[in-house]
Amino acid sequence: MNIKSNQAIGVFDSGIGGLTVVRSLMERLPFENIIYFGDTARVPYGIKSVETINHYALQITEFLLRKEVKMLVVACNTMAAVAYQAIKDLSPVPVMEVIEASARNAVSETTTKSIGVIGTPATINSNAYARAIHLLDRDAKVYSQACPLFVPLVEEGWFDHPATRLIAQEYLKPVLAEHIDSLVLGCTHYPLLKSLLKEIAGKKIKLIDSAEAMAAATADLLNQLNLGNADRRPPKYLFCVSDLPYRFQTIGERFLGRTLGQVELVRL
Repeated sequence: MNIKSNQAIGVFDSGIGGLTVVRSLMERLPFENIIYFGDTARVPYGIKSVETINHYALQITEFLLRKEVKMLVVACNTMAAVAYQAIKDLSPVPVMEVIEASARNAVSETTTKSIGVIGTPATINSNAYARAIHLLDRDAKVYSQACPLFVPLVEEGWFDHPATRLIAQEYLKPVLAEHIDSLVLGCTHYPLLKSLLKEIAGKKIKLIDSAEAMAAATADLLNQLNLGNADRRPPKYLFCVSDLPYRFQTIGERFLGRTLGQVELVRL
């Protein structure tokens, strides 16, 4: 397959959270065209079965491949944990996923080899982070915690709400008790809680932001494959959702830190 460097990067997520990855990509790769798909009709994925997540992920992959993207970025941790292999098998273009990128960062940042991971129930139950970290360092100890309430709180815009603080303290308690020195934010919604989580975790614990890790890994791969967009014109951004484009636009602008422009409604 002949991939051209001016083709867009396809980014997909179960909803809005992947916009934190898009934001990091825009900052890191300011000339890359990006097509984003958020499956807002079927979010959240974190509580669905493996078969269902695989089925949805392949539908989205097919949609983005029809848009002739040069690379796929699986921004959703749940999809990366459960459906990465199926997506890779289907895709003729390179596929990046958020878990390996974050695991790599965690392993390079930890000095005590005690790493905490927080994510949705599906991501944590899949054990994908622990596996990815152990592949890189057999001796690392991984302490995982599912945080099912974080996604709705973030989408509500309650980044620093007293309720969010209480819930975060509860969720982090068992992980912090293990004397970790780094904490992987294993869901694309969580970077929006970064300052709150940093306060609770304390200065000594390094937070691993999956969105930043993903953007860095994508930049590296584009360099390796010589697929970086040589065009120095302002990039085109297209945002597609499967439901409620207006709600996506409103909340999405908080995630992206800028206006979203056109949001297209796409029925898969």
